[in-house]
Amino acid sequence: MMQRSLALSALLLAACQPAGGSEPRADSSPAKPAATARANLYQCEGCEGAAEANPATLRNAARIGPGIDKGEPLAIDGLVYQNDGKTPAASVIVYAYQTNAAGRYANGAATTLWSRRHGRLRGWVKTGADGRYHFDTIKPAPYPNDTIPAHIHLTVLEPGKRPYWIDDIVFDGEFGVTPAYRKSMVNQGGNGIVPVRRDASGRAVVVRDIILERHPA
Repeated sequence: MMQRSLALSALLLAACQPAGGSEPRADSSPAKPAATARANLYQCEGCEGAAEANPATLRNAARIGPGIDKGEPLAIDGLVYQNDGKTPAASVIVYAYQTNAAGRYANGAATTLWSRRHGRLRGWVKTGADGRYHFDTIKPAPYPNDTIPAHIHLTVLEPGKRPYWIDDIVFDGEFGVTPAYRKSMVNQGGNGIVPVRRDASGRAVVVRDIILERHPA
């Protein structure tokens, strides 16, 4: 289990529009931008994985994993904003990784530490001028025998900056999204608790808009 999830467990114990669309979605209103840089912005185990893809080859849409894992199909749409929460941010890499339908980070490659640790279900996109991004994947399952909701980890890599993680995508109204969990969220990069909707084909779709964080001086 990743360090950030262990930290989240401690906190808990202590207390459909495609990416190429033209209008932001009302159900994904970003949270208010942070007024100051977070002191722990760069304290994120595994954020190095965001830099393992060649930026020149990335587009604003990708599949998480090779598309051979069994599970319920899921589409993720979003728009990345500058820190003002209004201006689309271009050339931002969003790195995503998740568990499979059994709740495990499985079948990673031996290529790098993070390809082993994060498993096969990972992917990268780079926003265009409109700030939009899109992932196709499957719905993850919660960790076996745990209380943490099913989630998708997101790491952001801005041009010329160090990578940092933002609040995971979690599915509103599903297992583990309790009042205590909600209170533990800091809305890093905007709100990650998102409703699951269905497109015309019945596929699950979520919208996770992102506000870039302020960086320490």
